[in-house]
Amino acid sequence: MGYGITIPFDGVPLADHRPWIEEVAELGYSDVWTAEADGTDGFTPLAMSATWAPGLRLGTAIIPTFTRGPALLAQSAAALAEAAPGRFVLGVGTSSDVIVERWNGLSFDQPYRRTRDMVRFLRSALAGEKVSAAYDTFEVRGFRLARPPQVVPPILVAGLRPGMLRLAGREGDGAVINWLGAADVARVVAEVGPGKEIVARLFVLPSEDRQAVLAVGRRMVAAYLNVPVYAAFHEWLGRGPSLQGMWDAWRAGDRTAALEAIPEAVVDDLILSGSPTQIRAKVQAYLDAGVTTVTLLVVAAGADLRQAVRDLAPRP
Repeated sequence: MGYGITIPFDGVPLADHRPWIEEVAELGYSDVWTAEADGTDGFTPLAMSATWAPGLRLGTAIIPTFTRGPALLAQSAAALAEAAPGRFVLGVGTSSDVIVERWNGLSFDQPYRRTRDMVRFLRSALAGEKVSAAYDTFEVRGFRLARPPQVVPPILVAGLRPGMLRLAGREGDGAVINWLGAADVARVVAEVGPGKEIVARLFVLPSEDRQAVLAVGRRMVAAYLNVPVYAAFHEWLGRGPSLQGMWDAWRAGDRTAALEAIPEAVVDDLILSGSPTQIRAKVQAYLDAGVTTVTLLVVAAGADLRQAVRDLAPRP
């Protein structure tokens, strides 16, 4: 089982990350994972980490399948796989309409097919094959990687609902999941199928201040679960009745009421808080439920982030 952490660390310039990454490896973390939304790109922090900590596994959770062309995504993945042979895992997914359309000016059309097509293309391209193919959502004519990786990285697919989760199991090497409780894991894993890697990105708020946890946690829940793809995911999981008040208030433009409508139980399900011992026990619940690799995203919220990384390190 993998026990990773999300990088880059908030408030720490990339140029100052080396001692942090070296300590992460010394603390016993097995992996570092990146995301790609409105901060750094997903590849640069991993490329830097590859040289600083040669024992860490490196993963993207995730790279959107819309925001790079097929050839460029294959080149980026191949370069990192060459820099860290056997240590890189490529996680891809649809991302969201907010990131794809509002921030990148692209059309968020046929997200399932786009991701399926990209996985199929990457399988061929990373294997060093010449690709000339008309997929449903794009066409590639005569592309071949000049430097295919000696060790082809596993490809994971980010999934929320059954269609994408089944794609992750059928055509990918596993799934990347997030924004779910430990009790939801079994249902999600069942859709992926047996024998696949399941990487869960877990939001961690290391605080025992109940009111601070609820205030920060509700803002995080509102920021994500009002995005249509995440709202649909939680309706499928059965949280529709618990979240309906937030959705109604949000659509009406009343942000204060929307936050107040989020039940404490939803915050507790989706965001891991408490003492380091309590948080590690909650992390273990995900592993016990079928997750094979966890990657913690630590939200310091006024706490000492470096100490939190130390406190939350895996224990023998």
